[in-house]
Amino acid sequence: MTKLPAASASLALAALLVPLGGVAAFGSPPRPLPPSRLSSRKCSVATNGRVAATSLASSSATDADAPAVATDASSPSPSSLSNPALSDSIARLKRVLTQEYLSFFDPMVDSYYAPDVSFDDPLTSLTGVDSYRNNVDMLAGRTLMGKLLFEGAGINLHSVTGGEISEEVDGSVEIADAITRWTLRVTAKVLPWRPEAVFSGISVYELSPGGPEGVTIVGQTDYWDSINIRERADPSVPQAQYGKAPKGDAVRDFLGQLAPDGFRAAAAAPELPYLLLRRGDGYELRRYPGYAGIRTSYERRDYGFGSLGAFAKGMEPLAPSVMKVYNDDYDEGKDKTMTWPLRFAMPGEGPGAPEPPRVAVEKAGQGQWKSISLSSESERIVAVRTFEDAAMGPVVRNADRELRGMLSRDGLVPSKGSEEYVVFAQYDAVHSMGKRRGEVWIELEEGGHPF
Repeated sequence: MTKLPAASASLALAALLVPLGGVAAFGSPPRPLPPSRLSSRKCSVATNGRVAATSLASSSATDADAPAVATDASSPSPSSLSNPALSDSIARLKRVLTQEYLSFFDPMVDSYYAPDVSFDDPLTSLTGVDSYRNNVDMLAGRTLMGKLLFEGAGINLHSVTGGEISEEVDGSVEIADAITRWTLRVTAKVLPWRPEAVFSGISVYELSPGGPEGVTIVGQTDYWDSINIRERADPSVPQAQYGKAPKGDAVRDFLGQLAPDGFRAAAAAPELPYLLLRRGDGYELRRYPGYAGIRTSYERRDYGFGSLGAFAKGMEPLAPSVMKVYNDDYDEGKDKTMTWPLRFAMPGEGPGAPEPPRVAVEKAGQGQWKSISLSSESERIVAVRTFEDAAMGPVVRNADRELRGMLSRDGLVPSKGSEEYVVFAQYDAVHSMGKRRGEVWIELEEGGHPF
């Protein structure tokens, strides 16, 4: 297929895409929030709300087995205690939002939305509950057009926060925006190479007291992490950190994900799973589970591969190979190391590393395996930047510098001491042909990210 038909097909698909509100799919340039809307809504009725519930949920348009949702509630504010009815309404709304994401808005609970509710995202705007529902159904493949265009649509909901209630001296009440963080994936099956598009970001819900449920969503604005984060803005105030971007940026971001990927090098092994938290501008944030693995020091990378490969025969190791190289690796105790994951913690098993395979415990450090040690990592959040060139020193260190600049730009904090070394990952089989996949990893400090 020539480039022109491929591009034309992508453009035709893009022209059909419309906003999906809370699922943050494809919409118009978000309206900038005026100062009065940056954190709250002012109302003339007494209100109360216990808020800042967080949840982790995931959904698929075709998956009926929904995981459990974890919820955390903050301490009630004084206004919450004096306005228990509205506080309870906001808490119920958060549970409803969680369930809507979990079920991919099937059903959508209309009674929480104003009839003329507005939806805006980086590509399109629309008004009204029916318009919103129709477009969610299209993305989920619940309409004829959706069945032709898409498959595999699903959302991971990372958190639901906000909605705090405060009472002014004059008796008026302010309700803070409710904010969700999410990651959306959808496959464009209408294109022959079936590309997957991934979007992550936030949805800002404008709330007003009243309505049949006691609180009503009157507006929703979606922002993408890839184009809407303002440089060096305060990450503790999402409405200030995210801002309007030109529609052309959104179109390019989307079409860039639909382009054919070309011939890729063969993967060395099945990949260590992770939860994608953010697809940012030039990087990703991932939550990796705890894992047990094996590690060796090395002088040449091919020797490291050979040693770990011989040791792990029959153990079904996972990709990637993770290398750690100190900036002053000539110092004693700062050898270059290579780690292979062997076993990871399953959902519900906690953040720690699982027990390593018994055969690895018996062999590690013994006899011919004296240079092999066991390794364990707890659950962690890692910033990742991909590169396709060979993983030579200058390439890796340049990618690490670029990633650190992006983290500083977006208000993310690397773990203490991480500037003393580089960590990079290799996924491809040795000597494989095709486009290679290498990554630099920087673990983030606890509290140095919004997740």
